[in-house]
Amino acid sequence: MKRVLLAWVVGIFAASGAYAAELGDDGLHKAPWMRDTFKDLPEDLEEATAEGKRLMVIIEQRGCIYCQKMHEDVLPLENIAAFIEDNYFVVQINMFGDVEVTDFDGTTLPEKDMVRKWGALFTPTILFFPEKVADGQSAAQVAVATMPGAFGQYTTFNMLNWVVEKGYDGEESFQRYHARKFAEQSK
Repeated sequence: MKRVLLAWVVGIFAASGAYAAELGDDGLHKAPWMRDTFKDLPEDLEEATAEGKRLMVIIEQRGCIYCQKMHEDVLPLENIAAFIEDNYFVVQINMFGDVEVTDFDGTTLPEKDMVRKWGALFTPTILFFPEKVADGQSAAQVAVATMPGAFGQYTTFNMLNWVVEKGYDGEESFQRYHARKFAEQSK
């Protein structure tokens, strides 16, 4: 009964559109918690840290069915959207876009070239960053976690929490953390 009620409540919030993403002119989903920045990662990190949030970069592309799945089925769930809104400063990168991006190492390239430099092959790919980044390192080198591809609500929610809790600094790998949390969540 608890599970049915929870599914119903989650469905109401997802269907209400409170956290729904809309397609932008570039064909990418635009969620209410995404930031419109100059895509200067050192500046974005500074602003995120000043707000007490973690910097998260999400790489997407027009027509990506997995991006659509994440934006329709996972990211608008109230617990996930609210957690992102409260804890993350999110910058969106278009895998094939031409907007200039400045990496932590000072390199400035169009989005499509920056994505190639970082070695991102799938969309969506989500990169999570520490609060401080040493000079001369690229985003790919300093990311504390990378989520390549679409995942379900529990994996996504647990990854968001693991990063905020700085699980990457601890002894418990994400896989063990997720298994432990999922066992609690699926009761």
